[in-house]
Amino acid sequence: MKYALAILMNLLLCLATIGQTVDQMADSILNLMTLEEKVGQMTQVERGEFENIQDIATYGIGSVLSGGGSSPNPNTVSSWANMYDNFQSIALQSNLGIPLIYGVDAVHGHNNVYGAVIFPHNIGMGCTWNPELIRTANQIVAREVAATGIDWTFSPCIAVPRDERWGRTYEGFGETPEVQKIMARES
Repeated sequence: MKYALAILMNLLLCLATIGQTVDQMADSILNLMTLEEKVGQMTQVERGEFENIQDIATYGIGSVLSGGGSSPNPNTVSSWANMYDNFQSIALQSNLGIPLIYGVDAVHGHNNVYGAVIFPHNIGMGCTWNPELIRTANQIVAREVAATGIDWTFSPCIAVPRDERWGRTYEGFGETPEVQKIMARES
């Protein structure tokens, strides 16, 4: 019965959006959603905090993230890809079948994955004044993140850090907007 309801909801969603603009399609989806589903779609949960990953479908969770140290066991590329596929499969079982947005901290490499290339933090990379180096490093990070199935990274950080007491100074490329503009464009 649960799958029949999900199939019916997806069919209604498809029929309701034929010939519509993107804004109209979004409005159609929103009109089908309960308040709880809307709240769920605006919620991002840390991967390690789920007691039961079926909660993704139960609450219509919209986003999951893997912060620092949040890795599947064993920590391999294939385990990451399987975990991601499993999470997406569960998300698609929700009433509206909306896929997850899955994010990961990969500001200077996919550092949660054993064996991934780790680059210097952006503050060090910015000191090189080498945009091509930044581009190459980020292409490597993008390939490694894509290999795990993840489709969103929390990078680049384009903050303009001017006070070293700020806890994320190292994630910016430098203290001037010009450095940020040049380096972030290559990220």
